[in-house]
Amino acid sequence: MVARIVLFFLLLSAAPCLIFAEDSVRVGILPFSIHAQDEMDLLQNRLGELLEKQLSKEGISAVLFSHKTIAEEDYIDNKDWLRSFGQRRGVDFVITGSLTLIGGGFSLDAEAVSCDAARPSYSFYVQGEGLETLLDRIQKLAGRISDKIFERKNIVRINIAGNRRIEAEAIKRVIKAREKGPFLKKELSDDLKRVYGMGYFDDVRIESADIFGGKEVTFHVKEKSIIRNMEIKGNDAINDDKIKEALDIKTGSTLNIRNVRNNMEIIEDLYKEKEYHNVCVTFETKAVEEDQVDLLFTVKEGERILIKEIIFEGNVVVGSDDLQDVMETSEKGFFSWLTSSGELDPEKLDMDIARIVGYYNNHGYIRTRVGEPEIAYKDEWIYVTIKIEEGPQFGIGEVTLEGDLIRPEEELTGIIEITKEEVYNREVIRNDVLALVDVYSDAGYAYADIAPRMKEDPDNLKVDIVYTITKGEPVYFEGILIAGNTRTRDKVIRRQLDVYEQELFSGKRLRQSSRNLYRLDYFEDIKVNTGKGSSDNKMNLHIDVKEKPTGAFSFGGGYSSVDKLFVMGSISQKNLFGRGQTLMLQASIGGRSNIIDLSFTEPWLFDTPVSAGFDLYKRDMDYDTYDKLSTGGRLRFGYRITNYTRVFFYYGLEENEIREIQDDASQDIKDMVEDLGEEYLTSGITGIVTRDSRDRVFNATEGSNNKLSVEWAGGPFGGDVAFTKYIGESGWYFPLFWSTVGMLRTEAGFVSENSSGALPVYERFFLGGMNSVRGYEWRDIGPKDPLTGDPTGGNKMLQFNVEYLFPLIKDAGFMGLLFFDAGQAYDDGESMDLGNLRQSAGYGFRWYSPMGPLRLEYGYVIDREPGESKGRWEFSIGSVF
Repeated sequence: MVARIVLFFLLLSAAPCLIFAEDSVRVGILPFSIHAQDEMDLLQNRLGELLEKQLSKEGISAVLFSHKTIAEEDYIDNKDWLRSFGQRRGVDFVITGSLTLIGGGFSLDAEAVSCDAARPSYSFYVQGEGLETLLDRIQKLAGRISDKIFERKNIVRINIAGNRRIEAEAIKRVIKAREKGPFLKKELSDDLKRVYGMGYFDDVRIESADIFGGKEVTFHVKEKSIIRNMEIKGNDAINDDKIKEALDIKTGSTLNIRNVRNNMEIIEDLYKEKEYHNVCVTFETKAVEEDQVDLLFTVKEGERILIKEIIFEGNVVVGSDDLQDVMETSEKGFFSWLTSSGELDPEKLDMDIARIVGYYNNHGYIRTRVGEPEIAYKDEWIYVTIKIEEGPQFGIGEVTLEGDLIRPEEELTGIIEITKEEVYNREVIRNDVLALVDVYSDAGYAYADIAPRMKEDPDNLKVDIVYTITKGEPVYFEGILIAGNTRTRDKVIRRQLDVYEQELFSGKRLRQSSRNLYRLDYFEDIKVNTGKGSSDNKMNLHIDVKEKPTGAFSFGGGYSSVDKLFVMGSISQKNLFGRGQTLMLQASIGGRSNIIDLSFTEPWLFDTPVSAGFDLYKRDMDYDTYDKLSTGGRLRFGYRITNYTRVFFYYGLEENEIREIQDDASQDIKDMVEDLGEEYLTSGITGIVTRDSRDRVFNATEGSNNKLSVEWAGGPFGGDVAFTKYIGESGWYFPLFWSTVGMLRTEAGFVSENSSGALPVYERFFLGGMNSVRGYEWRDIGPKDPLTGDPTGGNKMLQFNVEYLFPLIKDAGFMGLLFFDAGQAYDDGESMDLGNLRQSAGYGFRWYSPMGPLRLEYGYVIDREPGESKGRWEFSIGSVF
């Protein structure tokens, strides 16, 4: 029993306390009497201590009197003696009492005897069940003593006054005082702070009044004004909309002066980002109605301050021009109004310092030190000074590998590139680490650690490099967990993955899986993460996707050099029913063509990597001297050989009608109509092999697009038309310096008539126009009728295109280009003589606008013949080319 009490009071002594301040009152606590069967000396000593702590929480200063102190007095247990004792000890009240233990319960009796005969004394009684409730009972006893000593009253009613927009209940929810609760000055003082802290009031005060049964408390509030209108003046460099978009105060919000000042700083920061470092922003308010104001920000922009000069100090080996080429920050240039040259961005400047250090490290200067840039503002200009300590240049010493080698050292050494460098190069070493990590991760060692260790030889100015490899255990994919796909089915996602459950980890195939998912274009965001599995050598793959709408309806128009003005509309769904299927209906009406197409594609037929689909179409084409109406369709099948390589097979059936034949039509056209009639049937198959590794279709920056196709019409497939057509094309994109791109493309074709039918004129080859040899009219290059001069097309063709693309407005994707084109279509019996190629050169602009890809290009005819124009502008927008 005694041990239980000891443990119980040790726990009680650790309880936290919250002290409320009240008027100073001092009490003395005499030892309580204990009435119990067992000896309770420990309980008697601790009881007074607990009561003293609880009274302190109530704002009462208490002092404990021991048995020895009382023994020194002539102890008489009556109020007169207790009052006299307290007066001698300098306390306001003397508290005495007893604790009686009866079975499992207890009762606690106490009396507070006033040392001032004019004030009454008070008796108290509480009881409880089990000693575990003793602390709660002592707290209750202390509260009752405090209420009597301070003569506290309860709050009968709480009122809110002065509020207009803020509801009274919203205010009452933040205050702690409650009706029927005690009237505590400390608590009300805290409540005043809480109400003021809501941020809606200019002033808050509390009044209390005595009423029947206790106290009435009233919170008087004065609400802040509301911003009716907000205006900005003096801003020429930044428009109102952009400033208001950055501000976090809006019309209709509460006027808070501190927030207003914060928003003044936001405006100043916007200007400083545009190099207006002397900007000054002030504000004023104008009362317009009760509790409403108009807020006016006035901006004094000052002059735009740009970087006049970047000064390097201490650089001897590396020239200042080379260092400036490394930096993104630059001096003011002639086109600073269009570019960001001369603008000072502290974050970019900090990154530039790191770039300079990296440049030196990549050229062997491993001890280079670059100081913090010094920025000086002088005469409306900015001067930036960068101090450099270059140090000596270090070459490459011995390069070795140690640790867990999964391949022969010679083979792994052949992977790394630092051995081919003459001087130390930090970037090459970093790439070597990544290359080695890829080798190990593809072998299943997902947690392989590759740590390069450098040892300097200052005497010979060499650096020995040791790649220390710790491979760890091979790791297996335990589970692939997909989340976030509320529409797209799991199997549509899983079939894009090149990794599988229970197989070894592969970093290369995991990255390829992520790229495959992005190519679907079904998701706004894709997160591919790995997590620990059920053991150290197992890993879970987590794929979290955020879906985006995959259905689209578009209607628009544009202009092209072929169709002139045209309008087009389409409705499509590229993830039909979440199965990854594509359904599209589109139509366009233009100067030369009217087209309507319906297509459907199943990318994984019967859950195999075979794609299938069909197209139904009706096309009315104007070919200058005749019109052609085609109605037909085709079945499509495809198979993915690798991530970039695919093979396709088409079967097409088309009903053709030749109409509106002009009198000046070429003899070939008339012969075609004579052989086939005005209505005839085309039936055939097409086989295509493609390899497309471009990073994007429009304005590609790297990769290649290669295609070889064979079309066979007639023969066993029936129909009136019979021919075989071969076309091969290859285009390559090369990233060059300064974010520029080079492109080389060639295309060749051959078509021959089969014995079972005729070859229509329009299936022959024609060059000229925006998508072949620019600067020439559409279909203007190739054989022509000697009498009418109409193009008759060739049975073979050859074409070359060279382009150099450079960014004009990089962030907007606005590109400029220079090009050279050459090509020719050859008639039956003619050899493909490269000396007969028609040539053009020119320049242009490209932009992926909100309306679609835009091209504006001028081609200059190099080898102009009599009667030909020098060149022409060509423009296209609103369609993909």
